[in-house]
Amino acid sequence: MHDSSSGLSGFMLRLLDILVGRWRELGNAISKLTYEVELIARSSELCERLISIPGIGMLSATALVAAGGDARQFNHARDLAAWIGLVPRQFSTGGKPRLLGVGHRGNSYVRKLLVHGARGVISQLSRSKHQLANWLTELGARVHPNVATVALANKLARIAWAALVKGEIYRSA
Repeated sequence: MHDSSSGLSGFMLRLLDILVGRWRELGNAISKLTYEVELIARSSELCERLISIPGIGMLSATALVAAGGDARQFNHARDLAAWIGLVPRQFSTGGKPRLLGVGHRGNSYVRKLLVHGARGVISQLSRSKHQLANWLTELGARVHPNVATVALANKLARIAWAALVKGEIYRSA
């Protein structure tokens, strides 16, 4: 039994109907969960502060607050960035420290969200007159684009720490 209009068998058409139905169900479930995350982010003062930072959206903000709380347990912004895994590993011998690449330690989920957010910021800030745009332009002239992306993610984590600890929203100076 072949459908003459598509050239597909009846079995294949039924299989495609099942797959399309599951795809729609999955899309609806994702929409509902996204709405719930938005509600959580909008109801949290900490998340609202983080959302004001470029590159940190609702998902990143809720993940960062869920994993790190109000960030007061970190004495410095670098401590938060190190906990996430966005600072270079250090190797010291003979009193001479060497900075290596960023390791895979830390909270990989939050790190991934911040790196993806940094990629979005890089694509948007290249066309704007933002303070971060100047810093990124200078950095981009010296290093590989992937290194600049991780460096920006590191900076976003440090800005997030300051916003959480000081209790203020992000203001681009």
